[in-house]
Amino acid sequence: MSDIHLADLERELEWFARVLDLRFNVYFAREPRPGAPRTLAELPPPELGDSTSAYARLLGERPLELVERLALILALVPHLRPQLLDVFSVKNATFDRRFTEFGGTRSDDDFEPSGETLAFILDGGSLAARAAVLQILEPDHPFVRHDIVRVVPTPRAPSAMKAALRISPELLGLLLTGRRSPPAHDPEFPALRIDTAMTWDDLVLPPSTLRQLHEVQTFIAHGDTLMRAWGMATRLRPGHRALFHGPPGTGKTMSAALVGKLAGRDVYRVDLSLVVSKYIGETEKNLSRVFDRAQQRGWLLFFDEADALFGRRSATNDAHDRYANQEVAYLLQRIESFDGITILASNLPDNLDDAFARRFESTVYFPLPRPAERLRLWTRGFSPKARLAPDVDLAALARAHELSGASIMNIIRRVSLTAIAEAERAISDSDLQQAIRHELTKDGRIAG
Repeated sequence: MSDIHLADLERELEWFARVLDLRFNVYFAREPRPGAPRTLAELPPPELGDSTSAYARLLGERPLELVERLALILALVPHLRPQLLDVFSVKNATFDRRFTEFGGTRSDDDFEPSGETLAFILDGGSLAARAAVLQILEPDHPFVRHDIVRVVPTPRAPSAMKAALRISPELLGLLLTGRRSPPAHDPEFPALRIDTAMTWDDLVLPPSTLRQLHEVQTFIAHGDTLMRAWGMATRLRPGHRALFHGPPGTGKTMSAALVGKLAGRDVYRVDLSLVVSKYIGETEKNLSRVFDRAQQRGWLLFFDEADALFGRRSATNDAHDRYANQEVAYLLQRIESFDGITILASNLPDNLDDAFARRFESTVYFPLPRPAERLRLWTRGFSPKARLAPDVDLAALARAHELSGASIMNIIRRVSLTAIAEAERAISDSDLQQAIRHELTKDGRIAG
């Protein structure tokens, strides 16, 4: 941690410690030390306007109300100086239990502050304080929308005021080191960054597919000029939506990662297993977090097997159908308003809802590779250390077996590992034929 980040956070923690001391003195009617402040108005937060630390830059993005400044440092304290919160574990001697008005959630000996904790610090938990706290916990408040402070409800603490207040791990990394940590892959952020070590030259695709991919690259490079400098923002929908479709293993995911890599943008694959919830409204909330963060950071969003989430709307026969259709309608609205790049990948594009299909600016088809392309995949796929026996004819394999690029690489992986395990012997045609049969059986194309 650099000295400047440390120094500014230290000043903020010292201020917060004095705020806590003031609040407990007032609440328990303790006489403060001579000259000590008696109200929060007499205890302003430190001025960090001239600092270049990440914390100062965050504060400088927009003027913060006192309740926002307190929420920010309160969410940071469990990570920076948790002992400051020990005072909230004091028991009410009259009833031999903790003070309900302190709020917070407890796990073993750890205390996590909540909205009620913030209201208590602000003004002893008054109605005015609770109203001010509720405002900054609303989904459309910048703290929540930009994932600065998270509200994490649980079955025992379902409401916004009772739920734990947490700083996002990504922001915590930025404030401590000056660099953003990647967001955690969990139900609160159901997306995972994807990357590739490959380059554009490693892609083995037909020229028509490469031309279609170039359309997406062109928008990334020049879309902002089109919308702003050319004044087309009032005439065109924001963002760019692309559909990658074709059989499994033909390069859709790798192409999405490469498009982002060449543009210097992170690509996040939305995890459908974490997005889709059986609880009404949760799917929309999960997706909203992803879209809001991608909007702020300029990420590309990649939905794999998109037909599972963007499927056709059904007839409304019951409440389940009605809410499922609402989810599709919500997705349609978010994708249309998202001014970044959204890539949907599907093996079964005909299953997509027609409303989505009409809104793609680019549709990119990824066919199974032809014999010449399969030969390039076979030739490029092996390690330079691999030795092929004289009976291996890669051109004959490319002509004889209609395989995807992913299947060819699975076969190469299998025979290479076998060769390494057996004193790095040469790979024979028999090895390859056996591995091909295994791959075809796995795909259900021949009987086992």
